[in-house]
Amino acid sequence: MSSKIIDGTVYGPSDKPPVAEWVFLSIQHVFAMFGATILVPILTGLSPSAALFSAGTGTLIYILITKAKVPAFLGSSFAFIPGIIMVSSSFGMEYALGGSFFAGLFYMLVSFIIKKAGRSWIDKALPPVVIGSVIIVIGLNLAPTAMSMAMNDPSGSYSIVYFSIACFTLAVTIIANIFFKKFWALIPILIGLFSGYFFTLIMGQFFPAYNIIDFTAVNETGWFGLPHFVAPKFNIVAILTFVIISFATICEHLGDILVLSNVVGTNFYDDPGLHRTILGDGVATLWASFWGGPPNTTYGENIGVMAITRVYSVWVIGGAAVLATLLSFFTKFGALIQTIPNPVLGGISMLLFGIIASSGLRTLVESGVDYKNKRNLTISSVIMVIGIGGGMIQFPLADGLNFSLGGVALATVVGIFLNLIIPIRDPNREYI
Repeated sequence: MSSKIIDGTVYGPSDKPPVAEWVFLSIQHVFAMFGATILVPILTGLSPSAALFSAGTGTLIYILITKAKVPAFLGSSFAFIPGIIMVSSSFGMEYALGGSFFAGLFYMLVSFIIKKAGRSWIDKALPPVVIGSVIIVIGLNLAPTAMSMAMNDPSGSYSIVYFSIACFTLAVTIIANIFFKKFWALIPILIGLFSGYFFTLIMGQFFPAYNIIDFTAVNETGWFGLPHFVAPKFNIVAILTFVIISFATICEHLGDILVLSNVVGTNFYDDPGLHRTILGDGVATLWASFWGGPPNTTYGENIGVMAITRVYSVWVIGGAAVLATLLSFFTKFGALIQTIPNPVLGGISMLLFGIIASSGLRTLVESGVDYKNKRNLTISSVIMVIGIGGGMIQFPLADGLNFSLGGVALATVVGIFLNLIIPIRDPNREYI
């Protein structure tokens, strides 16, 4: 992988944009991560404000640990949703946070092993054919979420109104990304989001079917307030559940960092080092457990924004982290953000999630993975079918509780397994 910043970069990781640009670029990243970051606590029963607080402060911790070299934003991890729901429903939310605490400790242990033993064993277990295929799965696995937000109303039924809003938002975002110049070319996501929002507001004034923005919560919410924090508690079932999930999320982390490395054109595996990126993720997750927030992970949405804008500044990511932290106390603004219609977020996600999948294709192409080779073809095929098809395995933990491993996590584990057991033979005998 090249260690040179790729051509066309507007701002590199260490570049500090002018203040006027800096603010808007950071706001764009806040909007990109906001929906997913608060969706996880909404689905699991945690506090959205606590999730924003732990995401913002966790990102600042990550920047510190990675020596301000990796422009990654950390937000709520979707991979832990089943574990949080299972543990919280059986024992209480405090124990789910205790499991999150040990997930962070496990990340830190893996970081220590990599630092002492090197990462050659990771390179062997996760060659480009595995990582590239997993990245494609990560992006395409999110595709149904994007299309559901774009097409379905709250009841889950297809809505032409929702889909028209999503298409308008997507169209504006694409136009801004392809045709706008100078500063406006740097904030296509923000332009698309505002355009979709105001399109919905204006159409709602003329056509009742488009009137889907409800300001009731904004009017009823106070201006400022403290996030609802919950302290962690511990038991063996919760700890084991979250540590097992961590095996898969570490693999996902490797894929995210590889995508980010390819997007930026800098090998973050080497500098500041994979041990630092995993350590930052682990400490941020451990930190979140103390404040009632869900486990954190590097966010593909924000990587997508960087891929579109070619702005890779850590200053911009740090600014977004500060804004997210402040917003966790600014409850009225948080309520206003939650009025953004799902089809607007869906229209933007159609582009962002697709870019993640395309980054996986780029990894395979630039790494020279040969698909005339039956071994590579087999590994990629199985990873993508399991990951995109929603493959799942379950096994009991204790007292009637089942642990589930599926989707991206299962595809990653199976990909690693196949890569280790399928022998590498004479390539002249591998062609179809």
